[in-house]
Amino acid sequence: MTATPEADAATRRSFAEALAVYLKPRVLIVLLLGFSSGLPLALSGSTLAVWLTESHIDLATIGLFSLVGLPYTFKFLWAPLIDALDIPVLSRLLGRRRGWLMFTQLLLFVTIVILGFCDPLKSLPLIIVGAVLVATASATQDIVVDAFRVESLDTSEQGAGMAGYVAAYRIGMLASGAGVLFLVAWLEYKGVPRANVWMWGYIGAAFGMAIGIGATLFATEPDAPATAVDRSHNPLQRLYETATGAFGEFLARDAAIIVLLFVVLYKFCDAFAGALTAAFVIDIGFDKATYAAVVKGVGLAAALIGGFAGGAIVRALPLATSLWIGGIVQMASNLTFSWLALVGVSVPALTVTIIVENFTGAIGTVIFVAYLSALCGDRAHTATQYALLTALAAVGRTTLASGGGFIAEYSGWVTFFIITAVAAIPSLALLWWLQTRGHFAALDKPKGPLPTDN
Repeated sequence: MTATPEADAATRRSFAEALAVYLKPRVLIVLLLGFSSGLPLALSGSTLAVWLTESHIDLATIGLFSLVGLPYTFKFLWAPLIDALDIPVLSRLLGRRRGWLMFTQLLLFVTIVILGFCDPLKSLPLIIVGAVLVATASATQDIVVDAFRVESLDTSEQGAGMAGYVAAYRIGMLASGAGVLFLVAWLEYKGVPRANVWMWGYIGAAFGMAIGIGATLFATEPDAPATAVDRSHNPLQRLYETATGAFGEFLARDAAIIVLLFVVLYKFCDAFAGALTAAFVIDIGFDKATYAAVVKGVGLAAALIGGFAGGAIVRALPLATSLWIGGIVQMASNLTFSWLALVGVSVPALTVTIIVENFTGAIGTVIFVAYLSALCGDRAHTATQYALLTALAAVGRTTLASGGGFIAEYSGWVTFFIITAVAAIPSLALLWWLQTRGHFAALDKPKGPLPTDN
């Protein structure tokens, strides 16, 4: 059948409108805040793991360092505080959300610099303190950005905002991952003493927070939701009303505890392997430059493509089916690391492994975020509920994954990654239970747009 000129014109208008939404100032601000949110994560995670590995810290200790990410797990505890209270001076000058954004971004600049001045060979406890400070400030910024995004963008912009946010988040992680590693390697090449290169690498990353600070200054303070807590109440009463309203509404749902357990476990196998990916690649013989180019460079491209693939799956299939696909491909991808451990130092094998892992991991992440978005109820409590759900999801990469170093040392890399694949089974069992109970029936038509909708 031949398309009519009217149909062609309508298609062109629809495509142009879909692209135009990404150029709206509010969407661009959210995109820049995505970079600001992604930047700190690697500095207390994979980049720090490379620094510790290069400093000859043992694997068991590096594995335990995943515990410094506990603030991401417990951020829901102070999320109501952010919803209910203002930052002195800054909130008066910039507004409630922008005041909190500016506070957390300045705090991140300071804590990243502090971490850079630490030396794992001289004081490992000081490194721990610095990493925890960075993770805490980063987790707090994430809460504020989520609230700002929900309150700033209308329904037609939410999908584009989230898509831009996720892409910029990954670029921020690339900057603090590959970017810092390339900077450190370049400084070593230029003859800067090894004792100082990591300090300058972290200082460079700290100045990357200027992007988020600029976005905050140029942003417009969003209107509060119509059902927000009454600001005339005293701070403690506002805090109480926010916390009870958000948590009470969620916990009153059917099978709420099982749902929360599923949220904890769904990305666990991916996080279990990911906690030691950097240490694994360096340990089997690859250098930092290769790690940065393949793991952070090629891996980013694979992750972005996987994100679009995950979005297509969510749009085309029921939510439960999508979660099955995401869970299974994540589980299978961990076995490619066992294959790489057998192959040894081979850049083509590393490239294939990283492409598979990042592509499948991104599919799982987008599908999972769509599920978390569908779970959030009352818009007035979206920030607190989303903080609760993402905090629980972080349990996998912090508390549960913290013993990975001991397992890897005892079993070897091949067996370790097989174990991480098997770790996906409990989440798939819970997925089956929730599906048979009809949990997903009410979620297949979420209140808002999915994160990858255009």
